[in-house]
Amino acid sequence: MIIAGLGNPGTRYSATRHNIGFRIVDLIAERWGRPAFREKFRGEVALAQPVGDFGDDRIYLLKPQTFMNLSGESVQPAATFFKQTPSQILVLHDELDLPFGRLQLKRGGGAGGHNGLKSIASRLGTPDFLRLRVGIGRPPADFKGQVADFVLQAFAPSEEAMVSGLLDQSADAVELLVKSGEQVAMNQINRRPQ
Repeated sequence: MIIAGLGNPGTRYSATRHNIGFRIVDLIAERWGRPAFREKFRGEVALAQPVGDFGDDRIYLLKPQTFMNLSGESVQPAATFFKQTPSQILVLHDELDLPFGRLQLKRGGGAGGHNGLKSIASRLGTPDFLRLRVGIGRPPADFKGQVADFVLQAFAPSEEAMVSGLLDQSADAVELLVKSGEQVAMNQINRRPQ
């Protein structure tokens, strides 16, 4: 399995909404013993050895360094090299169409204007890969600028206090998927809050 967290390289973008995928991969790596990342496939990749009962499947963590709009140029070569089909790829990404803090696990579907997903689907030749959609919400009504400006901003101070919890929930969701499989994970992750 390849777990690909999407984002943009460089410190300028590290705390932005668009980089939530990178931050989740970093947290997973920390939980799983800090595997060494190396530069390959126009990205940073590590073979993860999860702590606990995760079975014997190899899990590769990937952070494309191509900038968001070209994420497929990293994901597809990694998938080819590691002999992973699209169904064995999980993409972690920010999602405008979910309220801040909501998670949704889904397979396939459209890109919804997300250029990173478009690039991956184009390079793989199919949209049939798993996605963990991490809700960042829409810009507030008084926001001045384009949606692209919003996703490339850091979280507001009122949100940043909740981001660490969101990262933990996201990493928990990935671990649930790896341990229990797609259907169990979808049933739990996609359950609407009461």
